Amino acid sequence: MPFFCNGQSSSDVEMVEVTTMKYIKKGDILVSGVVLTLGLVLAGPSSAHHSVQAQFDVRKTFTISGTVSKVEWINPHSYLTLNVKDTEGKVQKWAFELAAPGVLRRAGMSREDRGGLKPGDEVTVSGLASKDGSNSGWLQELKLSDGRVIKLATGPNGN
Repeated sequence: MPFFCNGQSSSDVEMVEVTTMKYIKKGDILVSGVVLTLGLVLAGPSSAHHSVQAQFDVRKTFTISGTVSKVEWINPHSYLTLNVKDTEGKVQKWAFELAAPGVLRRAGMSREDRGGLKPGDEVTVSGLASKDGSNSGWLQELKLSDGRVIKLATGPNGN
């Protein structure tokens, strides 16, 4: 506990115990708990989001054709997985990150029909290559077998 001296010389020193009492209201604890909980809940989604330029090479575009394996319509980004045959005829999985659901809706795709995509559909994808060299990319344009073209990015940096 803290002490302080109330005398001038060493013989006149009287030690006095100083205590402070702080009253904490139940309301303060409740507000602090709510703020902490909201901070933790909101920190997860915001830290999960990333910029296109962080993961994909904005100077390296490519085009690839394959069949749809899976479409995942989730937030903050949806995903398209393709089966692509290499030069030897072996099937390789390619994963493409798509824009946010709002962007997909504006481009004419809907969650209900997965943008008209279903497993087995033949498609051609143009996008940005992954910086890590994996079989993945940021989808910028999707050409469907019925001739429709869906553009999901307008700028050279993937946006």
